[in-house]
Amino acid sequence: MQRDNGTGSPSAPRSPTARLRHRRRSAEALPDVGKTNGGNLLVNDRNKYRSMLIRAYSSVWMIGGFALIIYLGHLCITAMVVVIQIFMAKELFNLLRKAHEDRHLPGFRLLNWHFFFTAMLFVYGRILSQRLVNTVTSDKFLYQLVSSLIKYHMVVCYFLYIAGFMWFILTLKKKMYKYQFGQYAWTHMILITVFTQSSFFVANIFEGIFWFLLPASLIVINDIAAYICGFFFGKTPLIKISPKKTWEGFIGASITTIISAFLLANIMGRFQWLTCPRKDLSTGWLDCDPGPLFKPEYYTFPEWLQPWFPWKGISILPVQWHALCLGLFSSIIAPFGGFFASGFKRAFKVKDFGDSIPGHGGITDRMDCQMVMAIFAYIYHQSFIVPQSLSVEMIIDQILMNLTVEQQQVLFERLKQVLQDRLVG
Repeated sequence: MQRDNGTGSPSAPRSPTARLRHRRRSAEALPDVGKTNGGNLLVNDRNKYRSMLIRAYSSVWMIGGFALIIYLGHLCITAMVVVIQIFMAKELFNLLRKAHEDRHLPGFRLLNWHFFFTAMLFVYGRILSQRLVNTVTSDKFLYQLVSSLIKYHMVVCYFLYIAGFMWFILTLKKKMYKYQFGQYAWTHMILITVFTQSSFFVANIFEGIFWFLLPASLIVINDIAAYICGFFFGKTPLIKISPKKTWEGFIGASITTIISAFLLANIMGRFQWLTCPRKDLSTGWLDCDPGPLFKPEYYTFPEWLQPWFPWKGISILPVQWHALCLGLFSSIIAPFGGFFASGFKRAFKVKDFGDSIPGHGGITDRMDCQMVMAIFAYIYHQSFIVPQSLSVEMIIDQILMNLTVEQQQVLFERLKQVLQDRLVG
């Protein structure tokens, strides 16, 4: 019996192969709901307001907890990053885990964590070694012990990795080679693309909480703004791998993020707790000369513009202009980290990486864009900020951190001679 194909003319019965292809295309295609629901991509979701409330409730708790940790200081923020990395690793290790194979490989899951903590020891040892030395400088025994550990830090990490490598080889079993080598490669991909990227957070923290807090806040603002703008105004699909993302949400979030970057930089840049770099692992209050980037400059409005405002000028921190660059990146480039994660989840046919956060999915679902932003913030700071923010105090700190007492005396004598020669000349 022939069926009407919707155009008034009968169509031939489809073969099983044709029906299968049709179902696959239907599953992969982006639903064209714009013509049937007034253009709002979320109208057909009957529980959208309930989902929004759950998401908002979780967001409030996360933002509140995040603010408390920022107040507690550098070490607490670093501990938070470490916990986040462990949860991310757990979610991603479980993504390709197969219980049947694991039952025949006792201790194999432990090997993944061996590589993870070896990488953690190596990366954080490189980032925090000098600050640890500065913390124990007053105690001669601890200073010598820590100095020795730092000296052989790379050797220790290397042999820990080699031990894991040998462990892997010795546990290879017939008929399971493909699974084991796949897990070995997956573990290293997690270490390279996830752990290494997120470790830049810690480097940013000790350069000044400002360089961690501002980029992280911009990603949160961009995500919230994109969700709200897309929720109420979204009509035009943005990218196929993430069907609920819309151009309206993307553009609205970009404008909101750039404006927020300029305003937040002015607020955050006035607190020494946020702008001063931490040179050790103590928890005391910070007092420093933050440099010219965080010293207000007054800009007077042109005469023709002054009648429009109740004030004649505005005070701007130079760092606010740099914040605009961070805002541009977080609104235009960083979202592609989220698109990558969406495509990744589609490839493995999972909705979320986990269910740790109600309404948001797993920790990895919240950190996809943050990792991209962390690397950019670190590179931007090292490329454009560090040369501009040098001060006498910072130079002295570098001398005290990197030169022995004997080398400092030699430097003092050399500087003294140079200054005397210039005064005589």
